[in-house]
Amino acid sequence: MGGGKRFAVLLCAEDSDYVKKRHGGYYGVFVEMLAEEGETWDVFKVANGEFPDDDGIADFDGFVITGSCNDAHGNDVWICKLIALLSKLDSLNKKVLGICFGHQILSRALGGKTGRAITGWDIGVTSIHLSSSSSKLFSSLKIPTTLSVIECHRDEVRELPPKAEVIAWSEKTGVEMFRCGDHILGIQGHPEYTKDILFHLIDRLLQLSFIEEAYADVLKAGLVKVEPDKEAWKKLCTGFLKGRL
Repeated sequence: MGGGKRFAVLLCAEDSDYVKKRHGGYYGVFVEMLAEEGETWDVFKVANGEFPDDDGIADFDGFVITGSCNDAHGNDVWICKLIALLSKLDSLNKKVLGICFGHQILSRALGGKTGRAITGWDIGVTSIHLSSSSSKLFSSLKIPTTLSVIECHRDEVRELPPKAEVIAWSEKTGVEMFRCGDHILGIQGHPEYTKDILFHLIDRLLQLSFIEEAYADVLKAGLVKVEPDKEAWKKLCTGFLKGRL
């Protein structure tokens, strides 16, 4: 049972028609992975300027920041407002889980630096390695120390915030996961994604000329051969958000 807890998804992207039709939008994708019986899940479309009221923040047990097509190092009005909100949530010791763009903007809000990844795009299923300290942190979950996760990003955390700790890395990305205290967790990958969502995203990136057709074909061929560790990620993310680590 969820014990009547209340959580909010801070939606930083516009839903594609595909994701809306297949999964009920990105909000639906996160709820499917994270929600448990007895909980309330709200959504705030922060990319459209929709934010929780300052007075209402205390009512939530935790927040999830989604991915986005925007750059976490940008200065759009909504991004600056989101940074201020995240700083406030940190000061209140609220549980905050940041995914992809959410991971990057969380780092920035707490004093870290983000930017274009030196190694370029990382798209596909990536193996990430948990640090020895995170292996202890997640020991009750009984998950492997190497996990596969879907990735789709060309930005990264370049410099950690003060007091933050890297808890996972990959061959391509030095900060795959970071934590700050017991209430902040950033994940560069997309634990919530299914392979069909990534297939669709590859097509969108190709249409927008972000990637070349030959590269898109290679990515799709590679996806057929591997699977993300979705159940392990579900355990990790719910365990963190709900204080079960």
